[in-house]
Amino acid sequence: MQIDKQTFNDIAIFQNEEEFSVFHKLNFTRTNYGREWLKYFFNEPHSDLKRILGTQKIIQTLSEKLDQWPANISNGTLLVMEKYLDYSLDPMPEHPNLINSFFYRALHSEDYSMIKYSVKHFADFFQGIRQLGLLFENVDLPAFFKIYIDRLLQLLREPALEKLASLKPDTKLSPMENIYFGFQLRNRYKTNTLELIDIFGRLDAWYSMAHAVKTFQLSFPTFIESDAATVRAKGLYHILLPRPTAYDVDLDPSQNFLFLTGANMAGKSTLIKSMGAAVFLAHMGMGVPAKEFTLTLMDGLLTNINVMDNIAKGESYFFNEVQRIRHTIEKINNGRKWLVLIDELFKGTNVQDAMKCS
Repeated sequence: MQIDKQTFNDIAIFQNEEEFSVFHKLNFTRTNYGREWLKYFFNEPHSDLKRILGTQKIIQTLSEKLDQWPANISNGTLLVMEKYLDYSLDPMPEHPNLINSFFYRALHSEDYSMIKYSVKHFADFFQGIRQLGLLFENVDLPAFFKIYIDRLLQLLREPALEKLASLKPDTKLSPMENIYFGFQLRNRYKTNTLELIDIFGRLDAWYSMAHAVKTFQLSFPTFIESDAATVRAKGLYHILLPRPTAYDVDLDPSQNFLFLTGANMAGKSTLIKSMGAAVFLAHMGMGVPAKEFTLTLMDGLLTNINVMDNIAKGESYFFNEVQRIRHTIEKINNGRKWLVLIDELFKGTNVQDAMKCS
């Protein structure tokens, strides 16, 4: 689904003050890698119905297994691993034995401490991600999810990684073992490890989406296949409001325009933004804040809500409003399905000129 930066801002998907954004509200990732992948998912709402329904299935499955998610992988775990892979260490023996391990520990005590500390974190990570792989190995899930499960299990078959992944949580390694794993991780399995971290980031993002759906009791929308754009909502509300008012909305080819009138602070803008946020989340494959939500696949989402002036370019508020409307008209004339949300059209000028522009 096509969506631009202005629309992201208008419906509060992303905000300069992040704590007031939908992204922040729904972010339950445990790592920075997961957060970046979640942001990527938010920036790329789907245009393919099969992909949307597949994501729904992933989220539904993960939401049933949240309590089985490994607790031994944190953002700190990944930070230690990253630091170790790039840390300046004195050369380790490639084939450690009792003698050269003893001397390395004695003569390079600071480096050895770093190795010992880091190997423990690598073991935690490999054990945790292996747990995820086994958890979903035989579960019927979309191919674009299973490919990462299959890949991580394949990577963990490498001898050193498999040994670390199979260690019991409280196992204490000897100096020789620490140096063996320390050497292998830096010199032979760095690329494999970075790929596994990236895969975990994707899984962490999907975990966050499932966690959000369960925490906020979001409802999965129903998509109908039709050439005519349709949106029907019952009990629709805005996810950012602590005590929201629910709305019912029905838009179809017979009534594809909805004009809102009412007193100031009556909730008109909130309804507009609630509709935009729900349609956006639906195209991510997420649940939406509504009792029921039915829609067709949309080709794009455009808004004209918080247009700003640009002093540096000498562009007035009214000028940018007109430009935004022009851009919108050019977009929607392609005959595709667009949801267009406008709040107080041409409010940047006087009443007479606004009426003529409209």
